[in-house]
Amino acid sequence: MSARVRLRRRIGLWYLALTEAVVGLWQLLAPRSFYDDFPLPGHPWVSMLPEYNEHLLRDLGGLNLGMGVMLAVAAVRLEPVLRRTVVIGYLLYALPHLVFHLGHLHGFTALDAAGQAVTLALGVVVGLAVL
Repeated sequence: MSARVRLRRRIGLWYLALTEAVVGLWQLLAPRSFYDDFPLPGHPWVSMLPEYNEHLLRDLGGLNLGMGVMLAVAAVRLEPVLRRTVVIGYLLYALPHLVFHLGHLHGFTALDAAGQAVTLALGVVVGLAVL
């Protein structure tokens, strides 16, 4: 594998790892804030959906943080079996997540709907590219 391909894969894995870790930490440590303010105050993407559930958000935060750690290890090691396994696991979460949200954009401003669709699609695209 060329150095350029290795670098692109490593950058993609680090992007996915950091986004999962940041979201996971926020969900785990401040679930109410995540529910009310994700991705930014005044843009309540999560609270547009059904009611707040602290347990669910903390569980999801732990899972996202764990996925971030696995993606980071895959970025450091860059071993083909590890990379593929972790990215397939990530995509099994990210693709249905994207599909769900694409079907539930009513009530969002045009900016928030576009932002949500683009950021979720970006994770899927990066995952597929790294795969």
